[in-house]
Amino acid sequence: MEIKDLTKAEEQIMQVLWQLEKAFVKEVIEELPLPKPAYNTVSTIIRILETKGFIGHEAFGKAHQYYPLISKEEYKRHATEKLLGNYFENSVESMFSFFVKEEKLDLTDVDEILKMINQIKHKPK
Repeated sequence: MEIKDLTKAEEQIMQVLWQLEKAFVKEVIEELPLPKPAYNTVSTIIRILETKGFIGHEAFGKAHQYYPLISKEEYKRHATEKLLGNYFENSVESMFSFFVKEEKLDLTDVDEILKMINQIKHKPK
């Protein structure tokens, strides 16, 4: 199944659902920052997310409790691959270099990344 891209509003709601695991619309709204969006706005975005295959629901009478169908890890993988492909020509080195130049990584971060790389390189296959 191909994962679709999320708008900023859809991603914000997915972040809440990934955190709560299951929630009614009112519970999603409670977790959103101020100013709180209208109930109908959140309900509409949730229906769009359901159409896109990101969430499912369980009916309790007229109320629906929603839950993620795509994990945060799956979406993170999709978003990272898209970022790498669209902006860094699929080069991790190019992306790493960008973050270093933009001072998004300090020497401690670089050191930690190098430790991870060494662990992977020396892992028995």
